[in-house]
Amino acid sequence: MKVVAAFFLTTIFLSAAHITLTPIAEELVRPVDLQVAPGDDDHLFIVEQNGIVLALEKASGKTIETVLNLTGHVSRGGNEEGLLGLAFSPDYENDSLIYLYYTKGKKNRITHISRFKMNGLIANRESEEILFTFKQDFGNHNGGWIAFGADKHLYLGVGDGGAANDPKRRAQDLSNVLGSILRLDVSGKKAKVPRDNPFVKKPDAQPEIYAYGLRNPWRCSFDQKTGNLWIADVGQNHWEEINFLKPGELKGKNFGWRPREGNHKTPKEGIGGEAPAAEHKPIYEYSHDIKKPTGGLSITGGYVHRGKRADLNGHYFFGDFVSLRLWSFREENGKVVDFTHHHKTMKLPEGKKLGPISSFGQDHDGEVYVLDLGGSIYRID
Repeated sequence: MKVVAAFFLTTIFLSAAHITLTPIAEELVRPVDLQVAPGDDDHLFIVEQNGIVLALEKASGKTIETVLNLTGHVSRGGNEEGLLGLAFSPDYENDSLIYLYYTKGKKNRITHISRFKMNGLIANRESEEILFTFKQDFGNHNGGWIAFGADKHLYLGVGDGGAANDPKRRAQDLSNVLGSILRLDVSGKKAKVPRDNPFVKKPDAQPEIYAYGLRNPWRCSFDQKTGNLWIADVGQNHWEEINFLKPGELKGKNFGWRPREGNHKTPKEGIGGEAPAAEHKPIYEYSHDIKKPTGGLSITGGYVHRGKRADLNGHYFFGDFVSLRLWSFREENGKVVDFTHHHKTMKLPEGKKLGPISSFGQDHDGEVYVLDLGGSIYRID
């Protein structure tokens, strides 16, 4: 595959690190997640929204195996439904387990968290164990992030139930799991609630909830080096936001939706007001004014770069699904520094254009990948 040379232009902004988007794979069908397996440096595992997990040869980008085919099993009635996330067990080299986050059903939409047993590069379809389910009110805001933390517990990013403006007030209601980050212990035969989850002893609260007040977290990630957590939360009418938390800070946090969108009171009468007392304020937000270089309409969260390029080390990459813009910045003492507008200077192969940024991924080497919903995957070089 041809590797294109890096391209540099000076900008008027704080930083102008130039990048090349190197194509790794093409002709995929709605790729929405990229993960790597512990102990495996040779493959990239890709989630297609229609229900397929693929294994790509990392060196060539060629599809070498269909790991699992759940087409027809997962729901695809809306733009945000389907197979949405993949996580490998932290003890994968011994237990060969993978975990999936998907939606199922039409009128009665149910989100499923399931695990499957792998044999080499193939998942045993019949080995599915459904660990946790919850009802989804509408077809959008399904969340879809699934990952293991340093504590080896499973974390889930769940949307507020859908429609617009959280009509059923789910995100501030602890009696349901919607609009939350959930935390589960899946080390045994069944999923259990960790005893130190913050709402275990709160009457009428769902004990799986670890933090709440989110609209539609898409996507979240743990920093490979520091364990810091990044949560990109898709906004409603005006603001997109990114939340940053150091290890230990997530527990019990309220991110403020629906009374707040980012740092702002929601405009709809009767819904806004003062932010909840426990609200965690975002480290960064941007408006829906796409005339501005920082404007966009639907955030896609990414990863902190920990790859071979020293000048990108520590940069958190994220993008916008609609405006097709790609940015990064570093966190320093809880503030944004070295903000970079990569879409202004990035280089792609001749004839290629970056489409809707559906997700990001990261390999064991800390390199960051950009997923284009149109079917391409690029590595940031």
